[in-house]
Amino acid sequence: MSQTVTLNLPDAIARRARAEAERSHRPVEDVLLGWIDQLATEAPIEAMNDEQVLSVCETDLDPGQQSELSKLLGLQQEGRLVETSRLRLEALMTHYRRGLVRKARALKEAVDRGLIPSLG
Repeated sequence: MSQTVTLNLPDAIARRARAEAERSHRPVEDVLLGWIDQLATEAPIEAMNDEQVLSVCETDLDPGQQSELSKLLGLQQEGRLVETSRLRLEALMTHYRRGLVRKARALKEAVDRGLIPSLG
């Protein structure tokens, strides 16, 4: 079941959503739903216990995703990336970037809590 909701977005958010939609060749609505879903399903790092924070600090792409990403990047470099593969590469890169940001936030939180030494 779904529900229709009307939102008045600040201009900056609307611009970012439109830019992402154009870049990824998706409707703006899909971009916004993806953003909302991600925020709704991922617990904030600050709300996690120490063990969970440390676990996020150690996350990486799973081996299957890493292999697929490497293959697609190779095809892109060779100029042999077809449209469906390009879309999959974009999705994997988005997932990878989000994971890096989440991992960075977890590392900062772990340092702030004294769970690991400062990296700098």
